[in-house]
Amino acid sequence: MSVGVCEVILVDDERHLRTACTQALELAGYRVIAFARAEGALEQVSREFGGVLITDIKMPGTDGLTLMRRALEIDPELPVILITGHGDVPMAVQAIKDGAYEFLEKPFGSELLVETARRGMEKRRLVLENRALRAELQRSRGLRQTIIGKSAAMESLRRKIISFGETDADILISGETGTGKELIARNLHFASPRKNHKFVAINCGALPENIIESELFGHEAGAFTGASKSRIGKFEYAGGGTIFLDEIESMPLELQIRLLRVLQERVVERLGSNRQIMLDIRVLAATKKNLRRMSREGGFREDLFYRLNILSIEIPPLRERAADIPLLFHHFAAQYAAQYRREMPRIRAHLLDALTNFPWPGNVRELQNAALQFVLGAGMDALREQAGEERETPSPASLSGQMESFEKRLLARELQRQNGNLKATYETLGISRKTLYDKLRKYGLGRN
Repeated sequence: MSVGVCEVILVDDERHLRTACTQALELAGYRVIAFARAEGALEQVSREFGGVLITDIKMPGTDGLTLMRRALEIDPELPVILITGHGDVPMAVQAIKDGAYEFLEKPFGSELLVETARRGMEKRRLVLENRALRAELQRSRGLRQTIIGKSAAMESLRRKIISFGETDADILISGETGTGKELIARNLHFASPRKNHKFVAINCGALPENIIESELFGHEAGAFTGASKSRIGKFEYAGGGTIFLDEIESMPLELQIRLLRVLQERVVERLGSNRQIMLDIRVLAATKKNLRRMSREGGFREDLFYRLNILSIEIPPLRERAADIPLLFHHFAAQYAAQYRREMPRIRAHLLDALTNFPWPGNVRELQNAALQFVLGAGMDALREQAGEERETPSPASLSGQMESFEKRLLARELQRQNGNLKATYETLGISRKTLYDKLRKYGLGRN
């Protein structure tokens, strides 16, 4: 079992025990720093230390309990494993309540030592990973607070928002459902000189065709049946600010002609009126379709496409920036934990692996839903529940099939990593013994 550069600080005044423990841990792949006294060991402890502290309780000078207390003052989340004689067990149990991770009663086998160190190391790794994620979020300012991600694609997107925001050109935003097109539009608005004026969003796909013209351009009293009084449209209402036209591909072709004139001349006429109203607006449009292809096929006006596409931003799907998934998931989970007044659950390594490998067809919106389910107690089931949505039409390439295939690979990989040890496997995966046995039978793995 290789554990890379992880370290163990080992403190024991008995030379033979110190040597035996060091050899067992080094054979397991750990780098061990051994001390006969507590004083030198404490100097190795820091909040950045990536390993565990293993110390005997009874030692000359500073004893193990004092060493533990001082180490936990430096980092309360450092795993401290105590070595104790039979008579010290009650003392060790109390130490567990005071913050110790585990204790080993003499004599103990090398396998138990290595397994306890491994579990402590895993806990430490998760603590440091979560700290790094929180630190990344806390360091975020401005765009980084909303456009979350450290991938090259997100860095490029933030640069574009800053650059495009300073101009007054219209922009076309493209991206799959759930990628956050409105979020990008709002950030473009707040990065522009128009930020102190209105941001008006309208979903072209959600409005019936018979009212969309009135909604966008307004109407005069008596312009049509039911128009009892004058009403300004969204373009007029957004004066001085930004109007965001989402799902622009859904706009009826006959209305696209009028929109083109509004964009070109920056004037609008209310329905039932001949009076032209000058507009001072910026137009942002968003689409989940390929408008260039639609215009070639006659589904969207080509001249309107070129007028909208003066500047363009394409948002990559989540599956193409997997490096951002842990940061996003932690951000959403922390938000929901605060919103629902729940304790922030621990995000285990196997969950992060599953999240990173999941294809996320619903993109960031789907990940956000998974984070909510996780905070409310679903844990790993959040992914399986999403997979279950596809079970009505199962096929080898269905989402359900992909999830089951991933779950089987995950189980097989963890079983291999644990050398077939079922207890260690279900503890590491955070599932019950029965659940593991049921899944092993389901996938034909290990024991039947």
